[in-house]
Amino acid sequence: MKIVALQNEAISLLHSLIETPSFSEEEDQTAIRITTWLQHYNIPTQRYKNNIWAQNKMFDSKKPTVLLNSHHDTVKPNKAYTNDPFKAFVKDGKLYGLGSNDAGGCLVSLMALFVYFYDKKDLKYNLIIVASAEEENSGNHGLNSILPKLPEIDFAVVGEPTQMQLAVAEKGLLVVDAYAPGIAGHAAHDNTENAIYNALEDILWIKNYNFPKHSEALGKIKMNVTQIEAGEQHNVVPATCHFVVDIRITDAYTNREVFNFLQANTKSELKARSFRLNSSAIPLNHPIVKAGIALGRNTYGSPTLSDQAVLSCPSLKMGPGDSTRSHSADEFIYMDEIKEGIEIYINLFNKIL
Repeated sequence: MKIVALQNEAISLLHSLIETPSFSEEEDQTAIRITTWLQHYNIPTQRYKNNIWAQNKMFDSKKPTVLLNSHHDTVKPNKAYTNDPFKAFVKDGKLYGLGSNDAGGCLVSLMALFVYFYDKKDLKYNLIIVASAEEENSGNHGLNSILPKLPEIDFAVVGEPTQMQLAVAEKGLLVVDAYAPGIAGHAAHDNTENAIYNALEDILWIKNYNFPKHSEALGKIKMNVTQIEAGEQHNVVPATCHFVVDIRITDAYTNREVFNFLQANTKSELKARSFRLNSSAIPLNHPIVKAGIALGRNTYGSPTLSDQAVLSCPSLKMGPGDSTRSHSADEFIYMDEIKEGIEIYINLFNKIL
């Protein structure tokens, strides 16, 4: 199929996706549109919850398999929007609408790539496309829920806005609820066990501590206390203070190692919400990375989280659009970014397939 036709039809699909609300856990209608678009090319699809996937026509279980993945859920629009977030329109070469940049442009570009290679013979790799749900909220029924249903994956390309540069590593996420203990009492009396003061000791340690091992691609681990709550009235010293720690973890440590270290150095009771959102990376000498570098793409480490976090195989994050526009008011992606993204994806895979 001609690339220009694919570009136009991919952009048309993105218009439709923008105008179909698809908040995390509510993506059933965009799942239908994605299925219909693929079936237009006579591509059989499978569905679990709101995840849609398909494999190339000449799939051969003896060959290694590449996963192409991006998500079709969105965050909710913020109050600063001046446009209708569910109205797709083009102005000055920009396609506006919620999810246009994160990650609709990436998704339709990967789908165009998949269609381009779908029925080609004698490929070195199998291809599986997955349009996943619940990425924005790291939900239980997203990509992680269908991985056991897929053939073994040798490596993956995850579509997120990177300006078509090569994000060869991505920080993981560990969210920790901390409960600093204290003894309740009247504020007018001496009380040496104020839960807020105990929490402050731990918070200051978290603020000032630097983990000794740094990642070549991702730099340092970043810890931030992002929420805190304690007390019910002004004259009562609280018995507990709850605070939340957001930790962006590099490939120098596992999530469990970081949690255990925090536990050994703080007084608060710590509870991790999940250990499954690990950092990810792909070797610089991997064929897909070498192919990207040969096309003039740059490599870097990404601080933002994606569905890479649930993959155990090597994975590359790459897609059209700019991450700084994600979750912003009046979200947009340039039309030329989508067209260029499809061309670069196809040229990239032509080098390895």
